[in-house]
Amino acid sequence: MPRLHRLAGAATAVLTLGLIAAAPAVGQEPPVTDAHIAAHFALATGQTPENIALDSDGSADLTFSFARQIARVDPDGTTRTLATLPDVPEPSTPLVHSAIVTGIARAHNGTLYVGFATGTTKTGVWRLARGQEPQQIAELPPNGFPNGLALDEQRGMLYAADSVLGTVWRVPQRGGPATAWATGTALDPLPAPAPGFGANGVKIRRDAVWVSNSDRGTLLRIPVSADGSAGPIEMRAAGLAGIDDFAFPGPGTTVLASMDTVNAVAEVRPDGTSTTVLSAHDGLSNPTSVAVRGRTVYVPSAAYFTQRDPNLLVARLR
Repeated sequence: MPRLHRLAGAATAVLTLGLIAAAPAVGQEPPVTDAHIAAHFALATGQTPENIALDSDGSADLTFSFARQIARVDPDGTTRTLATLPDVPEPSTPLVHSAIVTGIARAHNGTLYVGFATGTTKTGVWRLARGQEPQQIAELPPNGFPNGLALDEQRGMLYAADSVLGTVWRVPQRGGPATAWATGTALDPLPAPAPGFGANGVKIRRDAVWVSNSDRGTLLRIPVSADGSAGPIEMRAAGLAGIDDFAFPGPGTTVLASMDTVNAVAEVRPDGTSTTVLSAHDGLSNPTSVAVRGRTVYVPSAAYFTQRDPNLLVARLR
């Protein structure tokens, strides 16, 4: 979740409160261990990893937001660029004023889908198929901010969380017009002086779409009805300062959530309680998302506030 650097002071204050509130109990065995940095990136060239999708061979596909790139990090840490989205003259993206690549989702056949926020008609969902150039498959409002992206291959639908318009958009996987699938106060950003990022991360879990709201510090669940429409928005957790994107580490509804402004990853349990499981001491530098394959946890850090060492951290589930 790219943010303006003027928010760094507020983030520091929240960091202290957030880590105290979510500190693990003394003597409790940590659920995430063996954290180490798998790859370091170049802040000066815009290699700020915003979101992640895992490949079947153990590599990680990342969006480098300000470089407008989709990149792949191989298991040995080698990083290579897969594609660069178009340059946009005079972008007017809300909040960040730069054209940026945001969420990423991967289909089983290896096709990648990404969000692109530009403040122009190029704002929307883009597809990167093997051996092809990136192609826009859906246009989203230029005054919005498509952020997290999730793919439901069973229904053939993509879901994009719009941080500014407080909307979850639904887009056919094959491409076509977007539909405002879910709206409501729970998805909206807070008014100024809040940062202005509402609905942010998004994931599919069984027959529901889960969404984080960064300004409100909440984790939400939206049932998918039999006809595909959105059911009532349910609050599943609150008090999650700085929550960005997240992942489910197992078959249940426990979540590992990146908390970018407080430099932490939190385990959010089904009862809504949370515990910090990774922090700046492990190498986090404003983490933006989480992915899990088996017992391996991947956490990209974009260094939006720290301006130091954007990286990809890898750890093990207990």
